Amino acid sequence: MDSLAQQMMRNPVFSKVYERLWRPVFTRLFSLGGTGTADFDRALTAYLSRPGERMVLDVACGPGNYTRRMADGLTGDGRCVGMDFSPAMLSMAARTNAAPRADYIRADAHAIPFADNTFDSVTCLAALYLIPDPLPVVDELLRVARPGGEVVIFTSVSTELDAIPGVRAVAGASGYRIFGRHEIVERLRAAGAEHVEQTITGQGQYVIAVKPG
Repeated sequence: MDSLAQQMMRNPVFSKVYERLWRPVFTRLFSLGGTGTADFDRALTAYLSRPGERMVLDVACGPGNYTRRMADGLTGDGRCVGMDFSPAMLSMAARTNAAPRADYIRADAHAIPFADNTFDSVTCLAALYLIPDPLPVVDELLRVARPGGEVVIFTSVSTELDAIPGVRAVAGASGYRIFGRHEIVERLRAAGAEHVEQTITGQGQYVIAVKPG
């Protein structure tokens, strides 16, 4: 049976309010009411949107806000592919975040439909914690990155807050996964990633890694 989070992501009504209401509130909650996560997110988005003739894959792209921003910075034959499993989210992306260098496809993150060593940058931002059996997805992100390419993940992380009785039970029931403090970093390293850097902001973590060149 699908989790509550999975059902919501496929709901056309939810896809309409996701970026305007849900994501801003959720980002604030990640920072425990502060601005740390939002500030890091802006800096990271600016970095990922840097000019260049690159191939970028945005996994679990939702309504495509990150996809469009990254695509807008590309030049020449550069492309950004937004990939999601939810038809409702992809429909919203096509309507609200179309761009000359952006494409959207429906696919399962556990079996990304691209060959090894395809993309210069592979991202999964604010989504991995909602994907069932997420760790094999981390392997897939690295697989499709080119040698020397980067993998960028933003997801949840365990802190003192989730030690409060009932927090993990509620999160699990809703389909939201709280990752261990070293879980994502160790998975990337086990898959062969190098230069793995982790930044923790509130309840969230940004992890950037490089595929060996």
